[in-house]
Amino acid sequence: MRPIVFILIQIINLYIYLLIASAILSWLIAFNVVNTRNQFVGAIAEFLYRITEPVLGPIRRRLPSMGGLDVSPIVAFFVLWLIQLYLAEYVYPNVP
Repeated sequence: MRPIVFILIQIINLYIYLLIASAILSWLIAFNVVNTRNQFVGAIAEFLYRITEPVLGPIRRRLPSMGGLDVSPIVAFFVLWLIQLYLAEYVYPNVP
């Protein structure tokens, strides 16, 4: 049972890194630092969008509009961080 909890913690950790990469790439695209016409950049942007949108979409629908500021990655980051902390501190040590 411990390996399953360990794998869950690692998956959450990987997803947090994907959220950070998606946020940074969206800033780079918004400020025209990278061009989405480039096939490689477009493929990475599409991959990150498809991976992160199932988590960020419901958060965006529930948060009030803040103009052009999207805080859904920050909310998702903190929720995932709390879940990871709970699994690491309370579940993992008590699982035989």
